[in-house]
Amino acid sequence: MADILYTFENKVYLNLTNACPCRCKFCIRQNGDAVGEAQTLWFEAHSPSFDEIKAAIDAWDFTSYTQEVVFCGYGEPTCAYENLLKTAAYLKEKGLKLRLNTNGLSDLINKKPTAKEICKYFDTVSVSLNAPTAEKYDDLCAPSFGNASFEAILKFARECKETGVNVKFTVVDVISKEDIAACQKLADEMGIPLRVRTYTS
Repeated sequence: MADILYTFENKVYLNLTNACPCRCKFCIRQNGDAVGEAQTLWFEAHSPSFDEIKAAIDAWDFTSYTQEVVFCGYGEPTCAYENLLKTAAYLKEKGLKLRLNTNGLSDLINKKPTAKEICKYFDTVSVSLNAPTAEKYDDLCAPSFGNASFEAILKFARECKETGVNVKFTVVDVISKEDIAACQKLADEMGIPLRVRTYTS
């Protein structure tokens, strides 16, 4: 079975699913079977059950990784919504800080508002903005939800911010400097910090 927990740059990451509604042109999944210390992040038959996730957590020594646990694997974590919430609640009981890396499409994926429920458990929510307009987002990320996606991302980020949780936008430096500047302007208008990530192949 694929790694459920793995380390990367001295942080623990949780790989809950390979499902994702996007096909981003820069997606790291195109470059290999794993990142960091993982052997493989591809689940052959099915996404792990909560019992399998819990067993992996119970077997893991978090002593050296107390800074932050990041929900980010070879899929969009909110595609495994119930397991995401159960796992986050279980880890919070252990006193760990949690970050969710997400494409921000959870409301469309789960067909309901999800920000408030998610933010009950996470200290930080990092939302992949990736582009400054719906048209450019569609071209870069090919979301299965089409034109509704970009506004859904902004709504999700806005509602996360309203809960008081630490929210961040990210873009990858595969887009133009002009588009990064436009993303920065949008983020500033929303009062959400933007981080520019360096693309690694």
